[in-house]
Amino acid sequence: MSLSDLLLLSRRDLLRTSVLGALLVAACLWVSFLFLEPIPSRRIVVASGPESSLYHQQAQRYMEVLAREGVTVEERMTDGGGENLRLLLDRKSGVDIAFVQGGVAKFPEADALVMLASLYYEPLWIFVRRGERIDALAALVGKRIAMGMPGSGTDALATPLLAASGVSSANATLLRMPADRAQRALKSGDVDVSLIVGGVRAPAILAALTDPTLELVSLAQADAYPRRCPYLTRRTLPAGAIEFVPLTPPRDVALISTEAMLAARDDLHPAIVNLLLELIRNEHDDQGYFEEPSEFPNIKQVDLRVSPDAVRHRRFGPSLLYRYMPFWVATFLERFVIIVVPLLVVMVPLLNFLPQIMRWRVRSRIYRWYGELTLLEREVRSREGDLPIERWLSDLERIQRAGELRERGLHAARAHRPGAPRGPREGHGRRMTGGASGRLTTSYI
Repeated sequence: MSLSDLLLLSRRDLLRTSVLGALLVAACLWVSFLFLEPIPSRRIVVASGPESSLYHQQAQRYMEVLAREGVTVEERMTDGGGENLRLLLDRKSGVDIAFVQGGVAKFPEADALVMLASLYYEPLWIFVRRGERIDALAALVGKRIAMGMPGSGTDALATPLLAASGVSSANATLLRMPADRAQRALKSGDVDVSLIVGGVRAPAILAALTDPTLELVSLAQADAYPRRCPYLTRRTLPAGAIEFVPLTPPRDVALISTEAMLAARDDLHPAIVNLLLELIRNEHDDQGYFEEPSEFPNIKQVDLRVSPDAVRHRRFGPSLLYRYMPFWVATFLERFVIIVVPLLVVMVPLLNFLPQIMRWRVRSRIYRWYGELTLLEREVRSREGDLPIERWLSDLERIQRAGELRERGLHAARAHRPGAPRGPREGHGRRMTGGASGRLTTSYI
């Protein structure tokens, strides 16, 4: 748009143009902020488990790895998966993520929680003293059963399974104690059965598996439990899977298993989710006693619904920014792109079309002025009798002021162009004046 066109615009037109541009920019920013997540926190709190648990070991590893990305991880040690779930459900607890296991959550209470990924299998391990003949949970009636601390994953998972098999506090002695203490009590004869839910690499489980005085129970109805509890699967620990000499276990053992999960509330920042998923992929991709190669981490639903961000990450992987740049640099650039791209999409076409619209606006005014001048000239030539001289002069003065404004705009525009001629050009406009006879005459300049 030329400078002369701008000079011909009235203050009202300039104000309208400015307001329109400001509104479009504001609208773009508003749309951008609708899709813009707040800045992710540099601190997250993870609920883990007892000091002897795998959850605690993994939380320590997460702290070490995420510190290199500029994220501080605070561990909150708990009694296990049951307490972790309660902390996640309580928004005032300060916990952002937690290790939980399938079968602990109750719905619809846990509808606001999501699974970021399942990490590995966590069987229900049933240990008795060697020589005991037990092959079903129903056979535990009348026994002294150690089943973890209140709030532990063992307590949360085993209690309903025992109840489904007809075992309760009415016909058995249910003792709450940590796993390591339960193993000592089992060896000393203070309890008859020790139940533990956890990964095979948990220190208490490995110790019990390799203890020659203890025996692992194989469940005869292991195939039936998954039919009634979708979060359970049958797992087989093959003979010799732990040790060949002595052969441990001495025979194949049928177990029922749930899965360990990393869970969060559904409002966890997507950037943190992506960061955690990259960490999980690197930390939990090894083959175990029950896991197939590359089976974990997994986003197949256990019981909690799967995070949509986890699904996107699994399908498409991290974005190029997060793949090749440090976490916080990628986060900043991602926000920058979200803001700038909509502005460019709107402003580039606007800058192309707005000058054309304004030029049409200016030219329409010029045409109107010349049209009014032509009509006035016709009226002056054809009018007879009493002549409205004052009205004609007033109209002429108004048109002439508009023309002088245009002339100033043209002169200013020429002054900014190198080599442009100075001053008005001959024959550029028309002037009307009053003659001696009282009639108006038109002259060209």
